[in-house]
Formats: sequence, C-alpha cells, structure tokens
Amino acid sequence: MTGDDGGAASGADEPGERVPAFIDARSLIGCRHRLHLDAAFGQQIAGVREDAGVIERREAAALHRQQVRTALVGAAPEQWVVIDPKGRAADRAAATLRACANAAPRIWGALLPQEPDTGRRGGVEILLRDAERGGYIPVLVVNHKVTDPRRPEPADFHPTTTDPHVWNPAPDPHRKLRQQPRDQQRLAHLYRMLQRHGLASPALVGGVIGYEGSRILVHDLGPLLAEYDRRYADRIAVVRGELPTLPSKIPECRQCPWWSRGPEAGPGCEGVLIERRDVSLVAPGSRAEVLRGHGVQTIDDLAAWSGPEPEDWQHGPFVEAVVTARAWIAGAPLVRRVQPVRVQRADVEVDVDLESFQEFGAYLWGTLLDGVYRPFVTWDPLPTVDEARSFGEFWSWLMRTRAQAHAAGRTFAAYCYSRTAEDKWLYESARRFAGKPGVPSVEQVRAFVDGPEWVDMFQAVSEQFICPNGKGLKKIAPVAGFSWRDPEAGGEASMSWYRRAVGYEAEPALSQRTRLLEYNEDDVRATRVLREWMTERADLEVPALDDFARRTIAT
Repeated sequence: MTGDDGGAASGADEPGERVPAFIDARSLIGCRHRLHLDAAFGQQIAGVREDAGVIERREAAALHRQQVRTALVGAAPEQWVVIDPKGRAADRAAATLRACANAAPRIWGALLPQEPDTGRRGGVEILLRDAERGGYIPVLVVNHKVTDPRRPEPADFHPTTTDPHVWNPAPDPHRKLRQQPRDQQRLAHLYRMLQRHGLASPALVGGVIGYEGSRILVHDLGPLLAEYDRRYADRIAVVRGELPTLPSKIPECRQCPWWSRGPEAGPGCEGVLIERRDVSLVAPGSRAEVLRGHGVQTIDDLAAWSGPEPEDWQHGPFVEAVVTARAWIAGAPLVRRVQPVRVQRADVEVDVDLESFQEFGAYLWGTLLDGVYRPFVTWDPLPTVDEARSFGEFWSWLMRTRAQAHAAGRTFAAYCYSRTAEDKWLYESARRFAGKPGVPSVEQVRAFVDGPEWVDMFQAVSEQFICPNGKGLKKIAPVAGFSWRDPEAGGEASMSWYRRAVGYEAEPALSQRTRLLEYNEDDVRATRVLREWMTERADLEVPALDDFARRTIAT
C-alpha cells in the first residue's frame, strides 16, 4: 500500500513513556470512536479476522494501483523516480525528499516524513512536479469512480481534468463530478505535509486517478483547507486521548471489529448502544446528531416526543422517526404506511438478481420463472470477453420470455430488489459489449428499465413500510418467512467466494461456484416470497402506522 500506511497509531515502549501519536488522511473520514479504540486498544484486535469485504477492496485497490503504475511509468520511464515500496519507512521518506530536491518530474510511491509535533503521516501514489511554479502536486490513485461520462452540454459546472501523461488541466464537458470527500481530505492532508517542507505547488491543486484511469480529476484545494484543519485538529486530539468519544451507529459499523467486541473483553459498540437504548439504533448517522441537538439521547426519548418537529430535520416525515422508535420498543420489525399493501403483479413474473465483482463486471444474472431457477453465468475470471456471452444470453432469454407473454395476451413483469446495481450493469454491459450477439443497445436497455415492466421491490417496500431494523432484503424477507441456506450469505462474503470460484490465486474451487449459485438462487426466491407475502398476508400481519402514532407529534 503506497499512500497511507495504516490508520491511527499510538502507544509506549515502556510504562509511563509517551510516544507521539500519528494519523494519516484515512483517519479523517469515518467513526471518531473507532479512531479512539484503535489508538488506545488496537493490540486487542490484532488477531481478529478482518472483514472479507475490506480485504477484497484493499486487494482490488492494490491491483488497480499496480496497473496504473505499469501504464504510466512504462510510457515514459525516464521521467519517473520510483520509490522502493519494500524499504523502511524512513528510507522511503528520505528517498522521496532526495527526488524532490533533484526536481524529479514525476515520483511514484512517495512517502513523506512523519511529523511528531503535528502527528501527520502519509504518502501518495504520485507527485507531479509543477514545471511552471515549482513544488509538487499530489495525485491519488483510487479504485472507485471519481467522474461519470456526460454528453457535452451547457452546464453551470464542468470538472477540471487532465491527461495522466501530460499535465494540462481544463474544464471537461464530457465528465460529471462524483463527490468523494475522502479524496479531497487526503489531498488537503498531503498538501499540508508538502507545505511543511516547502514542496507544495503554489497552484494549490491536487489530482485523483479513479477506477477508469483515463483522466486525472483536478481538485482546487484552497476552499478545503479550513475544513481540513478543523477536522484534523479534532481527530488528532481523539487519538491523543484529549477528547472523549462515544459509540453511535453509522454505516461503517457493519464492517467494524469493535461492533461486536469491546476493549478488555467488554461489550462491543452494539451491546453498549442496546444497553443505553441509544437513539442511533433507530436513527443512525446524521439523524442521531440532529436528535441529540434537541436533547433526544435514547430511543425512549424519541418515542415520547410530543412537541412540534425539529426545524432542522431533513430526513423525511418526522412522525415516521417517532414511529420507528415506538416500533423498536414494541419489537415490530415492520410498520405499514398504507392500507392495503400493493405490489404490481403480472401473469408472467420473472425475478432477477445479478452478482458482480468489484468494478470488473457482472458474472452472473440469476432468474426465477415459474419456480425454475436459471443462471446465466461466466466462470472465466473477470474481466473477460465471455461476460458478453452470458449477458447476451440473459437479455435474449428475458426479452424472449416477455415477447412470448405478450403474444399470448398475458401481462409480464420482471422484479429485482434495489435496482441500482441491476440498472448500472445493464447499461454498462450494453456499452461495453455493443454489437456482440444478444447484447442490446443502450436505448433498448433504457426503454426497458424506464418502462412499467421493470419493478423494484425495494421501492415497493420503502414506500409502504417503515423498517426499524433496515430495508435490505436480508432484513425484510425473513419477516415474510424466507431464510437463506448459507448463514454467511451476503454481498461482501460473495466477493471472497468468487475469487476462489474462478481461481484468482489457486485452482478454481467448484464448491464455491455451487455456493454462489445457491446464494443467487436464494436471493431471487426471497424476492418472490416477499412479493407474494406482501400481496396475501402483509395487511394482516404487520401493524399500521396509526397503531404507533396515536400520540400526535404536534399537540
């Protein structure tokens, strides 16, 4: 890993000895309480198995960085100084400063000296020499998208991009920006570190090469520095033990080792929050922050709310937040918003669920029709041209099934749960494999997904139910009576199953292919069971919003 070698670090070699605490830019985004626990008790989870999804993302990011390095350094090796990634940190930092002192045009794998007084540490994949003004421009290489394609059109804002091989920034009408605050905070962090050594370019910019790698997205760092400085001061104080922290539920909790275990073998954050009946359990993230600003600390406080709703509440109808708290107390997994519950039904119904691997592609399109599961799959390791075959076969079968229904005078609908991923890979596959057998045009995909026969069950659930425990299929389908065969079934776990199934590191494991197919089959069967339950039994089995809202929000 080139950029930031770890998170927070602190401790002492001898009792009573205080060692400087360090944090890198990755510690600026995410949970403050985890930062404290990692710094104060990190040795207690040293042997804990890391979350499979975290491992997969880190390995994919390392592969992406290696591919970018090969392409850029290989195109003009005389312009680059490559810092040995296997060297000691002090040696790598010294080599980086020497390369800067020698005005190297481009440096790969830069590591800057740790700062015991400020606590900063960090490095960056690329340092570009600012030939006009002097100093260096930091450029990150990340394994997520930082822009999306856009047809040239008038717009109030066009992101600035440049060719990775030639620094020539200009507004880019062909791209639209994806907001990535973590990238911007990392760049601000690196700018401050370069500034300390007189190495920061006066241009006050930084860059990011995203997943596609075809352009560098250029960020103006000037407007970011004040927020960075405030955030950094807070985070380094947490690591140094100068500011207290408390657990609060956020999306990051799902993959955090402290969620289920605490320091000194005590309860993890989940146990602490349940014991306190903390309001973040039913109003996670920024919702909890708003409520605490109004004196609401517990689920019971929220359930007892009887005044006007907070003026700064921007998270949907406030009455539903109160009802969620009351439902949690009552142990109700769902609350009906409507009467009756409705789901679009058809004479011919197909359930669809895909499996993808990182940003490499979609290797499996699973379908269910009349109780029969049909997978359209490639086991060639992604990326592979064989993906075009499996996708083309899936699309052709789906459209043929629809056409046969229409020819017989029957209605048709295809169902998925949370269409974001399916829509993304329908469009992506149509673009990537245009002209291949069975592959539709982008216009054909758009006509289908924007039409009435593509039904998102997640939307049907969201519109008609309040879900105190979450809206994911794994949370909702069990209420309808469905259970998965594999107790570890989940999107994150499936990533490691896939690596073994296709043999990225060893011979392909056929047992993992079976596991993936069963997982995918269970997902489409769960979608069907949920739809049938919503049609036939949900009105009788799920309490209504009015059952929990009889104490009015505004008296």
